Order: sequence, then structure tokens, then C-alpha cells
Amino acid sequence: MRPPSLLPPSPSRQALVVTTSDRVDVALAQRARSAAEEVGVPYVERHHKLPLKKLLTDMADALVVFESTAVSLVDAEGTLRFSPGLAHLRVKQLDAGVEEDMLLRIAGLRDGEHVLDCTLGLGADAQVAARLVGPSGRVTALEKRPALYLLVRHGLLGLPRHPASCAVEVVHADAAVHLRAVPDGAFDVVLFDPMFERERKSSAAFEALRRHADPAPLTREMVEEARRVARRAVLIKGSRYSSDFKKLGITPEPARPNATVLWARLPGRGA
Repeated sequence: MRPPSLLPPSPSRQALVVTTSDRVDVALAQRARSAAEEVGVPYVERHHKLPLKKLLTDMADALVVFESTAVSLVDAEGTLRFSPGLAHLRVKQLDAGVEEDMLLRIAGLRDGEHVLDCTLGLGADAQVAARLVGPSGRVTALEKRPALYLLVRHGLLGLPRHPASCAVEVVHADAAVHLRAVPDGAFDVVLFDPMFERERKSSAAFEALRRHADPAPLTREMVEEARRVARRAVLIKGSRYSSDFKKLGITPEPARPNATVLWARLPGRGA
């Protein structure tokens, strides 16, 4: 007889299920079960006769899979295993004294500052911000979608802490709602990197991000809330090929002619 924990209580199809690799120990199962409870989605116990493909076919549109040393997001189109990715290279450049990173050039982040990243995504800017503000600083990153929240939160927990970085606090929240509850001037800098309005060919990781990220556009109301919350600046990243900045009435910073990503900097007023 199959143990009841192998299937969620309801036979209806789920948007997201949390599970483990088929070689699972008690501690890993508990981590996965707790993660599922964090966002209120089913946890499914794995065994070697329950392949991920069957879970996707029968039960869920996407899976967050906990392994002993990794976390992955799996759907019908592929697997995205959490990795520090380009953030690792950007941090190495900073360690080498190269100060060309756009986040540093536009935001001018300093030791001890507090940063709110309203669009965590795969966590690249949050990791770089954590290196720039250092161990005495603070980086809080918001992610609305449960699959990305679990992937990046638990992926970051599995990485060794850079000695010159603070931890990234990942919060499962809708930025539009969260910002309204934040006091004036609670952060030095607020970051936005919403999904680009116009799709373009990109890496497999970015395409997976696009499938699972919140497609809602940034609004003028959110920008104004961010300016209230920011003591120093609000940074917005966007695509050169979209009309995002124009819709917001914002002029991006000058960029090289071949730059595909633009940045805008607005003064904060929460001081």
C-alpha cells in the first residue's frame, strides 16, 4: 500500500509541487517539506519509481526539487538549477578592484547601506548589492512567485557566504503590496528589474525565468512608493527595445550604443 505522503491530498492538478531527488534522507525531506509549507504548496515524497516526468504529467505544471547540494526548478520545457551565475563573475571583478559594474556605477552603493531589491529574479543584482554594502549592510529581496522564491532563497542558503558580503534576506511578497507597508526612508536604495515588455532571444536560464516570473509591469504608483522608501535613490533596469521607460515617464542614463539593457536613477525622498 502506498504511503499517504506520496500524493497531495487533492487529485487536482497543481501549479507547483515541491519534492526531492529520489535518493532522499530524512533531513533533506524535512527541508523540502518545510519549504512547501512556506508558500502553501503540496510536498510529494519521492522514490525511485516516481520519476519527475510522471509528476509533471500527472500532477503539476512545475516542480521545485531539493537535492543534497542543489535546488532546481523543473517544468515541461527544461530544468533550471540554481547557480550564482553571472553574479559570481561580477563579484570576482569587484574583488579584483574593477569598479565597472553598472550597479556600482549607477547606485554608488557603499558599506553599511540598506538595499531593497523589489524584483529578485535569479538573485544576481541582490548578490552583487550584498557584496557592495558589505557585512555591515543589509539586502532584502522580494519575490512574488513561489517557484522562484523557493529556488533562489534555498539556493542562496546553499552557497558559502562571501566574507565581504552581507546575507541576502529573501522575502516571499508582492512588491506593490510590500512597499506600501515600509516606512519612509527605510532603505538607502531601492532596485527594480521588471520583466522586459518585449521578448527577445536569450539564455535558457533567462527563458526559464520568463516562464515563472511575474509578468506584471512596473507602475508609476510603485515607483513613487519606492521613492518614498528610498533615502538616496531608486534604480530601474529595463530593455532598450521596450517602451517601459517611456510609459513611466522616465529617462534612462546615457549608455553605449550597443547596450541592450538600460538603467535609470531617480532621487529618493524618504529621508
